[in-house]
Amino acid sequence: MDLTLLKEGLFVMTIGMGTVFIFLVIMIWVMYLNAYILKFVNKYFPEEVVQEKVKVSSADEEIALAIACAVAASK
Repeated sequence: MDLTLLKEGLFVMTIGMGTVFIFLVIMIWVMYLNAYILKFVNKYFPEEVVQEKVKVSSADEEIALAIACAVAASK
């Protein structure tokens, strides 16, 4: 077994894994920075929340009334 070949393989592996580790650390740091910036921007320019109007049928209203009566009677 050639010891020089093993040393070169370990060196290349260390360089590759170090590169990936540094990339992941930078990516996580950028994601935290992005979250901070978006919180700051959203503080002054919040998104509009559009509420959808839902039509309720009369049967649903009757069921809701019956549930409300049952809850009120149990207290």
